This record gives sequence, C-alpha cells and structure tokens, in this order.
Amino acid sequence: MAAAETLVDVADLEFAYGERRVLKGINLTIPRGKIVTILGASGSGKSTLFRLIGGQLRPAAGSVRVAGQVVHELDNDGLYELRRKMGMMFQMGGLFTDISVFENVAFPMRERTDLLEEQIHDLVLMKLHAVGLRGADRLMPSELSGGMARRVALARAIALDPMLMMYDEPFSGLDPISLNVVADLIRKLNDALGITSIVVTYDVREALKIADYAYFISDGRVVAHGTAEEMLHSGDPFVDQFVHALPDGPVAFHYPAEPLQAELGLAPVAA
Repeated sequence: MAAAETLVDVADLEFAYGERRVLKGINLTIPRGKIVTILGASGSGKSTLFRLIGGQLRPAAGSVRVAGQVVHELDNDGLYELRRKMGMMFQMGGLFTDISVFENVAFPMRERTDLLEEQIHDLVLMKLHAVGLRGADRLMPSELSGGMARRVALARAIALDPMLMMYDEPFSGLDPISLNVVADLIRKLNDALGITSIVVTYDVREALKIADYAYFISDGRVVAHGTAEEMLHSGDPFVDQFVHALPDGPVAFHYPAEPLQAELGLAPVAA
C-alpha cells in the first residue's frame, strides 16, 4: 500500500511485560478513511497495541508509524502534538462522573483550544446531536444508561475532529439495541467526518458488520487478515473458531500449566 494511503503502519512490533512476551512481531497497516477492526481473545495484546500506537508504551523491537512519524522516536512535544490528532473511546466510556454531559464533551475543547465559550457551546451541541443526545446535555453521567454513556464518550472523542479514532471494546456490556446503535454511529461518523478508525474488540459479528478490513491476533501474532466477507467465510481454524464461537480449536481454554494431578501431588490415574 502506498505511504500516502496508509495512516498507521505497524512493522515487526514486539513488546513484553517483564518476561511475558505479549506482541511477537505484529505487522499491519491502517488505510486512511477506513475502519479496521483488530480481533482476538482476551489477553491477546489488542489493548497493548493501542498503547503503543498512542505512545504510552515503547516497543522492544519494531516500530509504529502514524502519519509518517515513528511514534517512539518523538520527543514529548512531538508526541503530544500527534496525540491531539487522535480520539480515544475507552472501554467503559471513561466519562468524568462529577460534571455534566455537556461539560464532558466541552472538556477537550477547553483544554486544547482557544475557542470562545459561545463557539464551544455550539460545537458541543453539534457533537451531541451527531450521536442523538443533544437533549441530554444537562444530565449527569449517573443518569445515563450504558448505551447513552458510550454515545457521550463517542461525542467527546470526536470533539476535535481527530484524524484517527481508536475504540477499545466499544460494544462490551451493551444490550443488543445499544450495541447496534453504537456500531452504526461508528460507521456513519467515520464516513461523514472522513476519519480513520481502529476498533479493538472480541465482538466478531458486530465488528465485521462495520469494518472494511479485519486482523485476527493470537499469541502475539497476526494469524489472519482480510475483508469482512473473507473472514466470515475463512477456512482458517483460528478464524473459524473465533467467528463461530466454537469451544474447541487453536484457542485453548486453560492457561498453560503443569498437570493438575502433579501440582496437587496426586498419583496419575491409570488408563
């Protein structure tokens, strides 16, 4: 893919927490203007990848390039300037609980711009209108349903019209109606604003409905990738297990450990 068409380029990326290797040579590209979903079981390194893209962590090897800049080579000023062009929707919304919906969405505008209060007022109402919650601007986060809270978090994340939006498990804990609403908003806002989106999730069905491209991560590596249609009909054992929620397959239920009988000091059972 041509460099001008790529917003995020991850090359041979490795990372470890102490002795535990989490990413073992990840390669992927995120095209401009598209929605790319990164799928994998819990603990597969999806959220760690987000932290590396945002510069919260430094790789052990390899690189993350965003808009042509190698993230871990930036100084503090350069990193903060790059982050101003990113929006983040946290797993549980991450709203400030002691201020209203309006103030939550206004917060990044007040922190990062010199806009007048009249301009901020109008922009906040426009962002809330985009997610269907303009009438909820005076409510407190405790008065919101789970789906409404995610939509406010989405409005706050797009407050400054970022070039890159990152969604960390945006569908977890939502009822089917709220889940469908949030997924539809992600697609519509991406196209309307001309941004690029990365959706990290384990909700395969919903993610593949809205994504242009998908990567499957397992054991710190990309094990499959392709369009949503290709992934739905893939013959790859990992993809097939994940898409169809099969109990048996490459993804083991038990974390590696010595046999239970040995750890309990019991004699092995005769065959």
